[in-house]
Formats: sequence, structure tokens, C-alpha cells
Amino acid sequence: MTQAMDLFGTDAPIPPSRGTTNTSRVIPLAERLRPHTIDQVIGQPQLLGPGKPLRVAFESKRPHSMILWGPPGVGKTTLARLMADAFEADFIALSAVLAGVKDIRDAVARAELTRAQSGRQTIVFVDEVHRFNKIQQDAFLPHVESGLFVFIGATTENPSFEVNGALLSRAAVYVLTSLPNDDLDALIERALNDPVAPEMQGVSFAPSARKTLIASADGDARKLLNNLEIVVRAAGRSSTIDDALLARALSENLRRFDKGGDAFYDQISALHKAVRGSHPDASLYWFCRMLDGGADPRYLARRMIRMASEDIGLADPRALRVTLDAADVYERLGTPEGELALAEAVVYLACAAKSNAVYKAYGAARAFVKQDGSRPVPPHIRNAPTKLMKELGFGKEYRYAHDEPDAYAAGETYLPDGMAEPGWYQPVPRGLEAQIRDKLAHLRALDDATKDDAGD
Repeated sequence: MTQAMDLFGTDAPIPPSRGTTNTSRVIPLAERLRPHTIDQVIGQPQLLGPGKPLRVAFESKRPHSMILWGPPGVGKTTLARLMADAFEADFIALSAVLAGVKDIRDAVARAELTRAQSGRQTIVFVDEVHRFNKIQQDAFLPHVESGLFVFIGATTENPSFEVNGALLSRAAVYVLTSLPNDDLDALIERALNDPVAPEMQGVSFAPSARKTLIASADGDARKLLNNLEIVVRAAGRSSTIDDALLARALSENLRRFDKGGDAFYDQISALHKAVRGSHPDASLYWFCRMLDGGADPRYLARRMIRMASEDIGLADPRALRVTLDAADVYERLGTPEGELALAEAVVYLACAAKSNAVYKAYGAARAFVKQDGSRPVPPHIRNAPTKLMKELGFGKEYRYAHDEPDAYAAGETYLPDGMAEPGWYQPVPRGLEAQIRDKLAHLRALDDATKDDAGD
């Protein structure tokens, strides 16, 4: 039997094989049903289907270092264990939540001993590898490079951001996805008929209850089996589980995302893009998904204020006021009453005329100023509060716009001497900015007229 080294270096056996009928019920159902061959794995056809990379690795019996990236409960740990069995390798499991550099050194020492004594390959599996810091991740590099062991990291976070580039370059990255409902349904069927789960024998589900149980898992196989175990335990002698029993057994299940993780940022990105794309229904969907997943409504309010400035701008300046008011209403009313004001703001933003003209102009101006020199303020627009400043000509030729026709000093310059008109702000032909564009075009025409007169 393949042995796994836990955090403290002791040997812990992999759970008994699938055919065992006397498995202790103390072992969670998800652990008892863990696949023992690649053909028993449900889901991930993009990696395990014929000719796909992990299937090829298993069939060729040639392991390689890799990062398994995907949400919880989709098979990352299972695949790592299966590789150890398939390749007849020693399996060392570390949890980045608890392990440190000393544990890594112990794993290296064990891999060296295994190779010296038996010549066997070692697989070092690091769960939640994104939680290791740079020094801890660097500790693997020389041993991965020398081939002392095969490194397999599992992460729910984007490895591009969370894993060192040096380690990432030495490992293939495989993306695992949430299990679709059909796969979860097949997993329930397996649990109800597998001899390692005798307590499931004779249990049946009302069709609607089964669908609800699948929905509660949100693509997470481990969560599905844990919920199934809770429900069957609550059912007692009842052989048929209906919606009422399911509701009593399970507390409300929130949609999955870690408030600091990829799923969170993927969803806020989807909300932002739906607003930018002027799709109110999609905007509401992602807004409600995030609330349902536990997102702080204040955070959503702050993001909406950003959307009003970035994507709507002067095409509809009211959008900024609407979002600020909605944020204020939420502060006064809280959840759930205040969420309606935020929903109103989301719909308004989605329906409003769109312009990123100010956003682009601001970015261009910041970039220019950052690389440009410190140009002096032209004398005619400098302030002159003292006699000396006046004698130096500060403000001497300044034209007060309110005293000019149409309150506009045509031909006046306000940029530093020698600086060409940059043209950063380009209003779009939508909403209020269409009127702003027409006004600016009129003012530029007045400027051009003064140049023509000067030329005459």
C-alpha cells in the first residue's frame, strides 16, 4: 500500500481499497469514495480523456512536475495520490497552511533515502501551494531541477500570481474545472451503490430533492458527498429523502468564493464588464451572485462608484451621484433593505450612456507628466498678490474670461510655453458628452478664428 507522509513525517496509509465492506464509518464518505484508479475519476475530461495530457502521463508511467489549479473539491488531491500509485512512487504530502521550511527539508531527506535504498521515485504533493512564501517555494527548486522528486502543487489561486516564476517554469500547469451537474449526479449514484458506504444502501431521493442537493454543492464533489452524508444521517430510517427533509438537514449553502481568491475577482470582473456592456440583467445577476456568496455590499458599492467614473464619466454625470447616494443609503439601512438601493444603482449604471473619455484622458495626462520635465507656469496665468510679482509681469496679459464674449477668451493659452495642444480629452458622441463635444468644437473654432485674424 502506498504510504503518505503527513506534516510531521509519520506514515499514514491511504484508505482501504474500493472493495472493502467493513470500512469504518468514522472515515468521511468523501474519503471512502476517493477513486483508486484513473478510470474511476469522475469529471475533468479535458485532462483525463483519451490523448489528454494527464491520461498520457498515466499511461506512459512518466511523471512530471505540475501545478493543479482549480476550485475546491474537483480532484486535485485525488489525482496526485493516483499518480503515486500508478508510478509506484513514494508519496509525501505537505499542507502549505501548516508546513514550513523544516518540513520541506524532511521531505527532501526522505526522498534522498528512498532513492538510495530502493531507487524508487518520490512525489512531493503540496496542497494550497499558494500559501507558501517565496523562500519556501524556492526551497523546492534545486530538487525539482535535479530530479530528486516530482513536485505536484495544488492551488485554488491563479498560479501566475501566487507561484514563483522559477518554480512555475519547471512545472506544467493544468486547469481543473468545477464538476457539472451530470457528473455530480453520477457521483451520488456511485455513493448510493458502493459497498464502502453501507449506510447509503436503500436510500432514494425525490427528483426535486436530488436536484437541490446537487445545486447545494456548486460543482464541488467533496461538498456534495459531505452534504449527502449529513442528509442521510438526518433521515434516520427514512428511505426516501424529499425537499422538506433536505431543508431541515442542510443549513443555507452560500455560493462558493473566497473573498480574497480568484472566484471573487472573476465575479467582480464579470459584474464590471456587464455594466460596461450595458446589460442590466447580467449586471443584476452578478451583483446578486456576489451578495449570495457573502461579498461585502460596501465593497460592491465602492466598485460601482469606480464604474461610474471609469465607464460612464461625463456621458452621464448623474451616475456618480446615484452610486454615492446608493452607498449612503446602504450605510443607513444595512442588509437587506439597503441592498435594493445598490441594485438600483447597478441597473442605472448598466443603462446609462457610456464614456471612458475622462478615464483615458486622465491616464494619458498622468503618463505625460510622469515622463515630462517641470515646465514653468506661463507668466500671464501666474498669480500676482504682491507688488514685486506685478512688476515682474505676473498676470499682466491675463484675459478674464467672464469679460469676454460668450465668457470665453478665444485664442488664450493655458498650457506651458512651447507645449503643443495634447488633445487628451476626446468626448464621445453619446449622452451629455455629445453636447460637450459640440461645445468644445465651437470653442476650438473661435480659437482658430483668432489665429486667422492674427495672420491677416
